[in-house]
Amino acid sequence: MADTSQRILRLLSLLGTGRAWPGADLAEALGTSPRSLRRDIDRLRELGYAVESLRGPGGHYRLAAGRAVPPLLLEDDEVVAATLGLRIVAGGPGGVEGVEESAERALAKLGQVLPSRPARRAEALGAAVEPERRSWPGVRPDVLTALGEAVAAGHWVRFLHRGRDGEERRRRADPYRLVMSGRRWYLYAWDRDAEGWRTFRLDRVGEVVPARVPFVPREMPGGEPGEGLAALLERDFREGGAGHAVSVLFDAPAREVAARIARVDGDLAQVGADRSRYTARVDSFEWIAVVLALTGLPFTVEGPEEFARRTAALADLLHRSADPALRGPRPADPRP
Repeated sequence: MADTSQRILRLLSLLGTGRAWPGADLAEALGTSPRSLRRDIDRLRELGYAVESLRGPGGHYRLAAGRAVPPLLLEDDEVVAATLGLRIVAGGPGGVEGVEESAERALAKLGQVLPSRPARRAEALGAAVEPERRSWPGVRPDVLTALGEAVAAGHWVRFLHRGRDGEERRRRADPYRLVMSGRRWYLYAWDRDAEGWRTFRLDRVGEVVPARVPFVPREMPGGEPGEGLAALLERDFREGGAGHAVSVLFDAPAREVAARIARVDGDLAQVGADRSRYTARVDSFEWIAVVLALTGLPFTVEGPEEFARRTAALADLLHRSADPALRGPRPADPRP
């Protein structure tokens, strides 16, 4: 498939010169047979490219007038990926300030350079999708670009960073990765001042000054086997934030639980053929009990005991609320 795609791209490039190509010459230039060439021409026409052909002596192939520069060649799934990506950024959840209008313009230009059929598909998909509008603070495009270039070049940087206390400080760091976790962008870097690994929120980063001097690469801390940096940071944030660890065992496969649970963080693992375990750190036992109950799937609280008591008390309260005959003295508050 890759060879076919590359050949079609090469075919478009040759036709884009405006030259009328005899079939034999075009097949030779592509290193393919006349029969394969005809199939590739048919494929281009199916995609909406206006390829003219003249048979017989002096016969040739060429792009129709107005197609001297070939339109953009994208497979159907690539059209979907490009359209959705731009549409999401246009909505704002991409976490970069001021690029919404740019994404809308790029989406419009994409439709102009695609052949007719993929262009219609991109237009329909773009009009149908309504992304969530950004409510979290975003990163400045110049900050993201400057740090991205420094990561690629392996150069350390200076930048202004606003801490949790609101104070701005000059920082020096060796940038390793830009990571989007949740709705925020982070820089994972070696902090030259603190001499340790640190994660910086990019919406708190001001002016970036590249040193244009390479740093000596260090081995990044590893997480669990197969765990990427984004997943590692998300787990660290989760474990470092909420104070209560909970564990429940669902009588349902992990795929079914994932399709029904409203909470998107936490860890979900398959346990046997029809059971799965969900673990998370939370601030409220009652809140997570409601989230789990809304799945409509049976589950057993594995721990901690306090979570089991709070879940039972909440269930009792809901039961009494639904059946007036069961109303009686208010149960004792299970919270200490």
